Amino acid sequence: MRRVRIVILIGLLAGGAVLTSPGCMGWPGHHEQEMLVWLENPLWVPSNDREFFWNQLVDTVDDYFPILREDRVRQVGNVLTEGRIETKAVTGATLLEPWREDSTPGFERRHATLQSIRRRAVVRVWPAEGGYRVEIVVIKELEDVEFPEGSPGGGIVFRSDGAVVRQKPRPTGEPATLGWIPLGRDLSMEQKMLVELQARLGANAPSKSLPVPP
Repeated sequence: MRRVRIVILIGLLAGGAVLTSPGCMGWPGHHEQEMLVWLENPLWVPSNDREFFWNQLVDTVDDYFPILREDRVRQVGNVLTEGRIETKAVTGATLLEPWREDSTPGFERRHATLQSIRRRAVVRVWPAEGGYRVEIVVIKELEDVEFPEGSPGGGIVFRSDGAVVRQKPRPTGEPATLGWIPLGRDLSMEQKMLVELQARLGANAPSKSLPVPP
């Protein structure tokens, strides 16, 4: 049975590249001599309808992460304020969850399968001439565990220093953890969200070509 599980896991990892498609912002195979087109971040998008723009932005973000709070762009006198959206942290989608969109195909999805990964997004919006500039930052974190899962050691060791260990209160639905280690930004997820937002608003935003990584 153990051998069967190992074979299945190897097959899933090997098949991760098959799940990658150009529309999912995955890296192409090494044999493909092509350039990836990456959108600028912050991204300028044209819009004369503030309400329509904001609804499309919220709908785009909500496709990937549940929204925790949002502060709309408002007009105060003759000035438009900055908008901001923050999302809840979501445990990364694995290879066994192809219906979830919060992990991009390829490395990121394989990484979330083998490690405890979570992501959250912070979106900032600045009014600009003829539209808005939208910055999407997706923060990736690794769970800080006390000891490896399945490890026999540590579970029967009792403290002898008299210290009291208290669990900090946490939002409902979030797992108990020692903390999370920042891994930087998930650029591939940021690009995926920007591409969707650009398609929704029909924008021709500036972009740059990047070489395929080795």
